[in-house]
Amino acid sequence: MKRGSYPVPSLILSIALGAILMGAAAGAQSETCQTAGDMDAATRGAIASAAQRYFEMAANGDAASLRQNATAAIVSDFSGIEAAVKNHRTEIAGSHATARPPFLLDAAGAASIAHAEFFCGVFGKRTQSPDSAVFTLDDLGPGKYAIVILDAATSNPPSTVAFVLQLQGSDWKLGGLYIRPAQAAGHAAEWFVSRARDFKAKGQLRNAWLYYLQARILSAPLPFMSTAATDKLYDESQPLLPADFPFEGKTADLVAGSATYKLTAVFPQAVGNDLDLIVKYQATDVSETSETYQNNVTVIKALVGKFPEVRDAFAAAVARAVEPGGRDYGTLLTMKEIR
Repeated sequence: MKRGSYPVPSLILSIALGAILMGAAAGAQSETCQTAGDMDAATRGAIASAAQRYFEMAANGDAASLRQNATAAIVSDFSGIEAAVKNHRTEIAGSHATARPPFLLDAAGAASIAHAEFFCGVFGKRTQSPDSAVFTLDDLGPGKYAIVILDAATSNPPSTVAFVLQLQGSDWKLGGLYIRPAQAAGHAAEWFVSRARDFKAKGQLRNAWLYYLQARILSAPLPFMSTAATDKLYDESQPLLPADFPFEGKTADLVAGSATYKLTAVFPQAVGNDLDLIVKYQATDVSETSETYQNNVTVIKALVGKFPEVRDAFAAAVARAVEPGGRDYGTLLTMKEIR
């Protein structure tokens, strides 16, 4: 797993990145990055102004205006941004945002870059500096992009709103929108780190890894961004990665009686003030809901039976049977219900 990369539950992450993900092409390309201090004042001001304007549109639930200011690729499939604005409007409505220093990414050349990496800021021999960042993007079309992260501290819960902007002519057009809570179950990343260390000290290594994962999710406003903070959490948590958990596209077998289920993901997810444990597994067909429900219950009981420590860390467990096409069916059981 690359630093800064981790499985992200769809309910936690709102993504609309179609504008910068274009067809792959061959050939070496040049990727450069400027931090805010490297930019001239006019460029820095134009980026900040565009991001603040788009934030106000999102906070007002004005998806139509966002669409009018989006790149052509985003306009052709606007459902992601529209859903993000709708799903998070009540959280950021009426809030004020403070922009962090922006980054300016330049993907030179005439063809898309299969795997683009932008190293922004000053790096030490072994780690990043506090203000640096690395952005990793696949199938990136040529052009100039800006990354702007705004902290909406007055939202409920406190959130980060991140924009990917693409320079078209003299305008910074909307190319992506990410809205993510800065807290989960009422707690910020630092709390989850502290709890992870407590679990580690008690020998509950799976709980520790899952809580480190939640801390990393909260620490990274963008799934393709790594910082000194996320790198530190990666280094601290990676030795704890359970060998019997699915990881990086690899499944893990869960035996329940005479059946074996192929787990595809295990991760934490906040629901209100609770933290639930989500497990996804492969299913051929979920249309027979009564049968799928029973399979879900079997998976939950087998998982908690195999890893009883999760009772100390989560309020409930959710099993989601997922068809090859992506359709799924979920079942929730509280830890008190699991016997």
